[in-house]
Amino acid sequence: MTTQINGKTCYIYDCGSSDVLLIQPVDDHDIEVLDSEVAEIRRLAGGKGFTLAAFKVDDWNADLSPWEAPPVFGNEGFAGGAEVTLKYVTDQLIPELTGGKDWPADPKSAPAIYIGGYSLAGFFALWASYQTDLFRGAAAASPSVWFPGWIEYAESNPIKTDKVYLSLGDREEKTRNPVMRTVGDNIRKQFELLQAHKACEKCTLEMNQGNHFREPDIRTAKGFAWLLNI
Repeated sequence: MTTQINGKTCYIYDCGSSDVLLIQPVDDHDIEVLDSEVAEIRRLAGGKGFTLAAFKVDDWNADLSPWEAPPVFGNEGFAGGAEVTLKYVTDQLIPELTGGKDWPADPKSAPAIYIGGYSLAGFFALWASYQTDLFRGAAAASPSVWFPGWIEYAESNPIKTDKVYLSLGDREEKTRNPVMRTVGDNIRKQFELLQAHKACEKCTLEMNQGNHFREPDIRTAKGFAWLLNI
């Protein structure tokens, strides 16, 4: 189902349960492969029910970046609008999807809500999990942990969810771009930080074959399915 929620286009997949909600920021390319992503989540999750709510991001670099940063490739920098996007998720999108329930409510009765995405959206999901404890887990598939200042931030702040899935393509760090080349070292450092954090009970790092552009739908599905299965 495609609908408008507070001015944003949202793609809702009802896969058998409104008590498990997967939230994902998407761009045009993600939208093209959402059907295959959902099918792969269902296959990997072994029939577990969930609802996926994917909302279209208006300006990828601006809306998903946690703070301002100069261009890394091309001429477009990062505007640092992630806080506004997260507020949309927590104050508008989720209440609408959960029937206006007053939440966070009793954890035993509240929906299980997970956040995830691919590339900068995966990075946003990771960052969001440092801002609020509303999410039961985060699926950060090939996240942009090369983002300037990120590792320093992650070293100085505790994450607020206890389940995190990280992944990366094994060729992603093999690039001439000096900033993006740090993605391999940074994802390994991120995983070490999560393992050392006592509150993060379960975390994993999966390496996939290929560069950043290979099978984003399948990689994202792996992350959400891992959260559903643990």
